[in-house]
Amino acid sequence: MRKTLSAIALTAATALTLVGCSSSAPADDDAAATPAPGEVVSLTIGASPTPHAEILQFVQDNLAADAGLDLTIKTFDDYVLPNTALAEGDIDANYFQHLPYFESQVAEQGYDFDHFEGIHIEPYALYSSKWKSLDEVPDGAQFGITNDPGNQARALDLLVANDLITLKDTGDADPTLLDIETNPKNFEFIETAPESLVRALEDVDLAIINGNYALEAGLNPAKDSLLIESGVDNPYANFLAVRSEDKTNPALVKLDELLHSEEVRAYIEERWPDGEVLPAF
Repeated sequence: MRKTLSAIALTAATALTLVGCSSSAPADDDAAATPAPGEVVSLTIGASPTPHAEILQFVQDNLAADAGLDLTIKTFDDYVLPNTALAEGDIDANYFQHLPYFESQVAEQGYDFDHFEGIHIEPYALYSSKWKSLDEVPDGAQFGITNDPGNQARALDLLVANDLITLKDTGDADPTLLDIETNPKNFEFIETAPESLVRALEDVDLAIINGNYALEAGLNPAKDSLLIESGVDNPYANFLAVRSEDKTNPALVKLDELLHSEEVRAYIEERWPDGEVLPAF
């Protein structure tokens, strides 16, 4: 028997009503997170093509059927539409963003979203098609940097960690280019949409590029970058985001369990053996 997410949510809501009127013991939590035998719940998940959609496809091909799930994976090439699609109900969840970006979008757009725990990290990295080391980069070099606030702060933190700039102590959680205090090499920062930074790399001296876009372009953050973010205590793990009303939906809870399985960990480590994608669990 096949059920959609809305159907399973209705079933769950009805079950909760019956429990509230009954003196019987509450249902087992593990059983509540698993579709009944013979049921297949269809989920549509929005994702960036790499690595998110690849990880979801591994789950679909190897784990979903036994868990009573059937995934339709809808890919997005930017960071705006996946949240719009989730808010409008076109997809059941999305998998592309980390907590600082999620929080900035919820604050700016007023989304009623929630999220599960981190699944993987894509270390942020600095690339150049003109220079082989930072020592070669001349003063006044043009520097491509993302224009989205959550990731711009991340890029600036990478530069601060490597003593390339300093930031004013403003207390802001997400510093911007306006918060740069010292810029010893006089970099000329050029703000660009994150999905355009790979193409812009040929026109600038340097660029910090989001991990998914670098991987899609054939760049290996662990091998091809001049600087790479540490994966230790990294706060930028990507996770499954859902509408708040669906956080306890049994099918989505089960999907998140699969995404945190040892099978998925092994797949990530085998698919990206140089650490260009890291498990976050």
